[in-house]
Amino acid sequence: MSDQYDTITQAGPGTPMGELMRQYWIPAALSEELTPDGTPVRILLLNEKMIAFRDTAGRVGMMDHRCPHRCASLFYGRNEEGGLRCVYHGWKYDVEGNCLDMANIPERQHFTDKVHTKAYLTKEHNGVVWVYMGDPARAPKDLPQFECLLGPASAVKMRFIQRRCNWLQAIEGDLDTSHVGLLHFGFVKPTQDLDPGRKDLTVNRAPEYRLQETKFGLTYGAYRPSPTVPGGTYWRVAHFLYPFWIMPPVAVLENNVMVRAFIPMDDEHCMFVGFESTAFMRENDRERTSRQGDGGYLRDNLLPNESGWYGRYRMVECEENDYLISRDEQKTKSFTGIEGIHTQDQCVTESMGGIIDRSFENLAPSDIAIARNRRMLLKAVEAFQNGVRPPACDDPSAYALARGGSFTTTTEGDWLGLHKEAVASVREKSSVPA
Repeated sequence: MSDQYDTITQAGPGTPMGELMRQYWIPAALSEELTPDGTPVRILLLNEKMIAFRDTAGRVGMMDHRCPHRCASLFYGRNEEGGLRCVYHGWKYDVEGNCLDMANIPERQHFTDKVHTKAYLTKEHNGVVWVYMGDPARAPKDLPQFECLLGPASAVKMRFIQRRCNWLQAIEGDLDTSHVGLLHFGFVKPTQDLDPGRKDLTVNRAPEYRLQETKFGLTYGAYRPSPTVPGGTYWRVAHFLYPFWIMPPVAVLENNVMVRAFIPMDDEHCMFVGFESTAFMRENDRERTSRQGDGGYLRDNLLPNESGWYGRYRMVECEENDYLISRDEQKTKSFTGIEGIHTQDQCVTESMGGIIDRSFENLAPSDIAIARNRRMLLKAVEAFQNGVRPPACDDPSAYALARGGSFTTTTEGDWLGLHKEAVASVREKSSVPA
């Protein structure tokens, strides 16, 4: 069984899941991290150590950190005059990995045309550098067309946050909806003046489930009788989208214009990358969201970035300080004693260890989405190894209509149809094409 899970947890070069992930464009850095002729940045992605830099003309390069001459790290290189020059012997490379100069060799002996460092395709969009790590000839023409990235860049909030655990257990944390009423709102008592969403979550903390595989991944709906709408059913719908994206129902459908990823750095570290947009909200929802802020979900409570492989986007709250838990508050006003929803999620998924020992697990009916998602990933990897292209990798528009979120309905019918109608309704009200 552990060998089976190794197949979908390991992301390095040559691994089944790692090669599948390399068929997609991946967000790797914020554009602001790279300045023309500025300091190179270490990027650890899918178990590969890379260097990112911006050249004199503003072009972005992403390449193996080793100089192909004697393997000294190009992190220490001079970013100068259209290329990155290794400080060991002065060999210089452009953003495409072409060798431009061999400073320690007489010019008549140069063989720059025969030396090429491993470099990757890059794109920039909305302040993010994306990288494609697969065969350049198979690179999708477009970046994934998530709804939240189709509006103006000024309306998009972005966050990068490192998490010290395997990418899959981080994803499964967001796939698991039943924890929300406990980990995040376990201290909330259902009262008459509680807002409807939290009341729906806390009156009944044990939902039922429906699931469906889709052309982009997996959709599930968790449902329970609504205590706020007579005869109504409260739904929380989420999507897993290949290869590592998720749309959890963190808000009502109207306001849940978002997507997030947990991207493997190596097998025991991943990078949370979150995008959310207010562009498509109704004006009163946009104003209310602006006033409320992010509720502590994506606070900028990060340590200053450092230059090491694990030095970017680290939270202040971590295992070493017990996530700043307050045992007094845990007894009096907070189920966890830990402040912030993201920090609570970070705590429990990191506490499992770098990679879960799944032989120790005892899955329950509430884990049906997690179990189904694992089986789906295993099938997708097997199909890819047999020559079948991974879902949606060649059709980035497949993501465009997906939206997670919560809604309440008194209508009977197929749950996927009800969700589709609810999304179409909120999009029509917010001037978004259905």
